[in-house]
Amino acid sequence: MGEVTELWLVMLIVAAAAFAPLGYFIYKFTKAGDKPFGEIEPHGDSPSVVNDFAEKTIRFVQGLFTKK
Repeated sequence: MGEVTELWLVMLIVAAAAFAPLGYFIYKFTKAGDKPFGEIEPHGDSPSVVNDFAEKTIRFVQGLFTKK
C-alpha cells in the first residue's frame, strides 16, 4: 500500500508542475483587469525603427531585382 501512496504523491507533484504555468497565467489575467501582462505596446501602425529599417531593406532589394 505504501507504493500506491508514493506513486500518488509523485503524480500529484508532476501534475502541479505541469499546470503551474496555466495557473500563473490565470492569476495574472484576473489580477490586472483582463490584461495578462499589464500594458503592452499597441500593434499596428505604431512607429518602429526596426520596421522602418526592414521596409527600406526590402525596397532596396526589390529595386535591385527590378532594374535587371
